[in-house]
Parts: sequence; C-alpha cells; structure tokens
Amino acid sequence: MAAPANDVVAVERTLLKHVRDNVHGNIFLEPIFLKFVDTEQFQRLRDLKQLGLTHMVYPGAVHTRFEHSLGVYWLAGKAIDIIKKYQGPELGIEHCDVMAVKLAGLLHDVGHGPFSHMFEGKFLPRVFNGDKWSHEKMSAKMIDYIVDEHNIDIDPELLKKVKEMITSSCGSPTQNGKGNQFLYDIVANGRNGIDVDKFDYIVRDCRACGLGCNFQPERLMETMQVIDDEICYRAKDYLTIHKLFATRADLHRTVYTHAKVQAIELMVIDALVKANPYLDIASSIHQPSEFWKLDDSILKAIEISPREELKESQDLIRRIRRRDIYQFCNEFSVPRERLDHFRNITPQDIVCSQTNGINLKEDDVAVSNVKIDLTYGTENPLERYLTKKW
Repeated sequence: MAAPANDVVAVERTLLKHVRDNVHGNIFLEPIFLKFVDTEQFQRLRDLKQLGLTHMVYPGAVHTRFEHSLGVYWLAGKAIDIIKKYQGPELGIEHCDVMAVKLAGLLHDVGHGPFSHMFEGKFLPRVFNGDKWSHEKMSAKMIDYIVDEHNIDIDPELLKKVKEMITSSCGSPTQNGKGNQFLYDIVANGRNGIDVDKFDYIVRDCRACGLGCNFQPERLMETMQVIDDEICYRAKDYLTIHKLFATRADLHRTVYTHAKVQAIELMVIDALVKANPYLDIASSIHQPSEFWKLDDSILKAIEISPREELKESQDLIRRIRRRDIYQFCNEFSVPRERLDHFRNITPQDIVCSQTNGINLKEDDVAVSNVKIDLTYGTENPLERYLTKKW
C-alpha cells in the first residue's frame, strides 16, 4: 500500500538540517548543500569575522562569514522560489537553475581572506605591488578544490554555472548570451547592485553594531518580477530601494570607515607586511589547498610566536591591545563638484605641505582615501532601477 503524500514530505524533512539564524529565523539545508557546509574549507568561515577588525570599535560586530553565507543561501533560495512560482514556465526555470542559485549563495564567500576586504584591498596590494586578486575568483577555485578533496558528486555543468554566478559581478563572463541573465543577478548583481548578498549583510551588520535598519528586504522579494531578462521591482517600491543604498552608505560612513577602525586596520596591515617575509602569508593566495588554512587567527599566531624576527609585528599588535593606536589627525571631504579633478592623496603630499616647523617623514604618515557613494559613484543607482519597472 502506497504511503500518503504527507508521509513522503515528512521523510524528506528528516533529511534537512535545521539551523536557527538570528536574522532570518529557521534555515533549512538540503543534503547536497550540507556536503559543502560540512567541510573544513567551509567551516573555516566561522573564523573569518564578517566585518574584519570592526569589533575592536563596535564590540557586537563579531558575526562571521559563516552565518552570512547561510543567510545569503536562504535569501537566494527564497528569491528564485518566488520567481519560479509566478514565472517558472514562462522563463523556463529548471531545478538545476534553482540549485545553482542556492549553491552560489552558499559558497560566494568561501574565497574570502582574513579581516574582511582589508586583506584583499589593502594588504595584498602592499606585498604584490598592485597585482589584482579577487575573493570571487578564489571562491571559484575553492569550490573546485572542495569538490575534488571531498569527492562530492555534482553535475559539472551545474558547478560551472555556480562559479559563473559568483564571479559575474567582477567582470568575468557569464553564460555567453544564452539568456536567463537574471539568474546571475540574484546573488551578486553587477547590473544595478540590488542582490541578496546586500540584503543579508546590511540587515546583519546593522543589528550586530546596534544600529537601526529601516530597510526590509522581504518587501522587495515578495514582488520582484523578471522583465526583459532583468529582475525588476514595482515603481512604488522606489523608497525601499533607496533605503537599501542609503543604509549601505551610512554603514560605510559610521562603521566600515570609522576613524579608529581605519587606524587599527592600518596597524594590522603594517604588522602583516612586516611578518610576511618570514611567514610567507601572501603566497597562500595562489593555492586553495593552502589558502583555506589562513583566517583571522593569523594575528594571534604572530602575537604569541617565539620568533625574534616577528618582534616588530608583535609590538604593533600589542599596541592595538593596549589601545595605543595610530592617531587620527584630520580629514577632508572632497566636494561633489571637484570629484572629477581629485586624485588620491599620498603621504608624500602631506609631508610636502608641512608648515610651522613640523618635521614629519613619509613613514610617519598614513593616508586613507575613502570613497563612499550609493554603489555607482556620482550616478544615482535608482536611475538604473527606474529604467525597468512595473
């Protein structure tokens, strides 16, 4: 006698892993996704703080890339499920598309280095003289490594699509004009910046730092619709879209580029640069088999090492522990009308402009050039949103 339909569903649910998230509530992981989560390479994300060194100023900002990745996985699944529910037959969405979007959400940050974007954007350029390296491309390499290392049985075409979804926002080719480009915009949207990655980290970061957040992603996700192969939103959701970009800009001003956070980052960068010749930290970025071993604990490893050659790095780290951090001197905000003629200021510029008998050397000065906008420089991102609306 055949089992009732509800009994079949009950059996399927027993295969799901239930995780309680403090932002999204209950998150359920299917067996194929658990195969990736239950690897040392993915579990490494527990040791990467989402906001790097920000917790040194905002003590609550200790959430990790691990929980963020689960959150993006969950939102990516919701987004594709909503689109499939209302437009699945029309758009030709298949099960493999759903799986690819969810897996891209889960794995989009497995290639991140220590201390959030500081490692990629500030440390590596110092030791490699500006050579470009992106965590998105490393994520793609790491995915291949995880599959090979753990013998995960997965369709190669599905895996290829997942990697393309992750790297599409950094200029890598996607599907070569085959259509369904909207699928590649769900996790990392290079066209207008509205994606579930932002949906998760904006709400999560605000909560962790004790800041209010007026942005509500659920409102947008419930009404998203694909028009001309692009995810679109209702015209009356204009203000909700604006809150997304405005909240992101506020986080940059008040949290990510906080003066003391910047000072601590500069000290950590100096410590890592001084330690790199002896620990060869940067060389790991070329091999996933070595890169996954690198996380935020590198700072503690340097601090407690008995190696004499690491003393300069240790002194800098101990200064941070004792709150003897680089001193913030001044800031200058460039007026909007002068942005086109502005170039990044260097320590040499500061030294050359000294007056009143001040005698600083270039090594005494650290300059942080920060650009805060609504994602597209002086361009209003809402103009892109308004080109397609319903």
